[in-house]
Amino acid sequence: MNFREFGLILFVEEYEKCIKFYRDVLKLSIRNIKESLVAFDLPNGYLMVEKGGVGSVQEKQREQNPTVLRFDVESLDTEVKRLEKNGVLFMHKNLEFDWGAISVFKDPDGNRIELGEINTSSGSYTSN
Repeated sequence: MNFREFGLILFVEEYEKCIKFYRDVLKLSIRNIKESLVAFDLPNGYLMVEKGGVGSVQEKQREQNPTVLRFDVESLDTEVKRLEKNGVLFMHKNLEFDWGAISVFKDPDGNRIELGEINTSSGSYTSN
């Protein structure tokens, strides 16, 4: 397949809250705004937040949303502290595995988000 970039579309119920969260808390740059969606820039792609989903006050279970947004970072501790200053409440700040560590929080719609600090045994590790 010959494609230009990767995109992920996230359907949400708490649309305005999610837009503010991804823009103001996670500090993602806005690429495009339409009537019922906002696209945010990601390295080599985009995250599109669109109206039409079903929200949850609690973290959505896999049956409700089998997708996790994972943002790999250089320093988990540094990013956790930065996001806490922006008001993020973490469910887990540092879960350690043999392939690295993650921190877990959710967006206003209940979608699980992870920060990952990976090592060479991680499934997403690239040797480039």
